[in-house]
Amino acid sequence: MRHARRRVVRRVTRLTAVAGLLLGGAMVTQAAMADETPGAPATVLRGSAQPAATTGAELVARLGTARTAGNWIASDGRPVVAVTDEKAAAEVRRAGAEAKVVRHSMNELRAATATLRAAPRVAGTAWVVDYRTNQVTVEADSTVSATDWSRMSKVAGGIGGFVHMERAQGRFTTRLNGALPILSTGGRCSAGFNVTNGQRDFILTAGHCGPTGSIWFADNQGNQQLGTTVSSTFPSNDFSLVQYASGSAGQGADVVAIGGGNGVRITGAADATVGQRVFRSGSTSGLHDGQVTGLNATVNYPEGTVTGLIQTTVCAEPGDSGGPLFSEGIALGVTSGGSGDCKTGGTTFFQPVTKALTALGVKLLVSVPQQAAGQGGAPSGTPSTAATHSAIAPGSAQPGASAPVTGAVEGTTLLSRLSDPRNVGPGLLVIGGSLIALVATRWIRSEQDRKAYQRQYSALWG
Repeated sequence: MRHARRRVVRRVTRLTAVAGLLLGGAMVTQAAMADETPGAPATVLRGSAQPAATTGAELVARLGTARTAGNWIASDGRPVVAVTDEKAAAEVRRAGAEAKVVRHSMNELRAATATLRAAPRVAGTAWVVDYRTNQVTVEADSTVSATDWSRMSKVAGGIGGFVHMERAQGRFTTRLNGALPILSTGGRCSAGFNVTNGQRDFILTAGHCGPTGSIWFADNQGNQQLGTTVSSTFPSNDFSLVQYASGSAGQGADVVAIGGGNGVRITGAADATVGQRVFRSGSTSGLHDGQVTGLNATVNYPEGTVTGLIQTTVCAEPGDSGGPLFSEGIALGVTSGGSGDCKTGGTTFFQPVTKALTALGVKLLVSVPQQAAGQGGAPSGTPSTAATHSAIAPGSAQPGASAPVTGAVEGTTLLSRLSDPRNVGPGLLVIGGSLIALVATRWIRSEQDRKAYQRQYSALWG
């Protein structure tokens, strides 16, 4: 009897601890990323994407930023390089790429963005170098006042005619809510790409999902603890690491979900290229595609300024934040924020994966590409950033190799476990009943807060 009572007390203590997570929780916020555990085992590759052929980026690096002004992919998949003189244009053409002679070099364009950054910060604005038009585009959302718009216009006018001002629909906000969600008492996000430091595995997600120390669960009942945020950077950058409680991501760590039980195998990481067709997966809107329109974008969110982002035409909605950006199985970024929705369209910004991996000292958990199979040991080193898919026409690009996805949350709720006589000794049913009443009250209140939060962010989305 003494041992039986001890087991009952320990069981109730554990249940009370779980209940405390619910009682101590603030309203459940929401963010977005897709990482679901498929049935097939993943292979840990300690390297990344295979090097591509000569690309526009390589030509830009060779010629220098004083003679070039960016590169992009044409509709036929051919790389295009903006150059400032005919000699550089001839060198680009000899390399098999298309040359476009422009007036302003990358050095001039970067100086313009530096001037914008030095001006007083205005929340709701963003800017990016538009390689194809050889100008800097400054956007201001609906929250920017006429006074601030006028002030920003004067700054732009002082730089030169190649700085273009335009209004954006809706508001620039971080995209909170969830794909296959991970939840904490302070927020809801979604897992994106699985990564490792060689000893433990982590989830790479957006930094605005939660601060260091956030504890994450796979379900809103607190049944399945996933891990804890061990590193978070936001604003300035927008990435974080959630360390798995078990230490391992498990089978299928190389797959990101795209909906309908389907997934895409990730085989490496690379930098995005302007003009590239890309795909984003998120819990709210599912799988969508679009094109990269700019790199090194700066966004002034209400919470702070984030720089170095990928700008795209891919739509996103509340709940897609943190979701993976990829193309042809290559990881490119995680969803940071944007404006608009998937009915009217909009602009979405992504934190580059390569920058996050380098800063955090981790590598992707990826599938072995077919061409690398049978080579024995996995290569070492940091993920390659050379694979920009410049040989693939934007219209013909695909998400990547398909894979099955599982990972639906199963199990009973906390309330049903508390009320089950098999889990609570006969002499402790009164205590269990009191806990049920208390937890139920707090759960109802939490649900009310969550719905109010959803209404708030739906309005902020515009």
